[in-house]
Amino acid sequence: MHQRYTWNKAEKLKSRKRIDQVFKQGKSFTVFPFKVFYLVTGPAAPRSDKDAPIQAGFGAGSRHFKKAVDRNRIKRLCREAYRLQKPPLVDHLGARGLSLAVFFVYVGKELPDYQTVTEKIAVILRKLVKETA
Repeated sequence: MHQRYTWNKAEKLKSRKRIDQVFKQGKSFTVFPFKVFYLVTGPAAPRSDKDAPIQAGFGAGSRHFKKAVDRNRIKRLCREAYRLQKPPLVDHLGARGLSLAVFFVYVGKELPDYQTVTEKIAVILRKLVKETA
């Protein structure tokens, strides 16, 4: 079967209420240069995410990256690496009937290259599979 690598509207973590919930109630771990916040909810929990098993958001701080161009580039690289590597995590969550909200924060001090971002996102996604097992 042909795999589709999409990241549609329902999979984007945009709700301020849900983002606050992830940061306050969720767990976190660090895989340098990322800090990852996530919140796992079971099948019984009410979801307003249109049945998307996972919602993801990305951020880069303005402390180290003063120019919005740099912050946007980091987020764009992260989104692309995530989009291409998320299918195993989505399948895992779908099989378990779980929902996951995850927020990736880039905490490094230098602009990353795509290779580094791809490797680190892969490590993070494997760790999320283990955490939700």
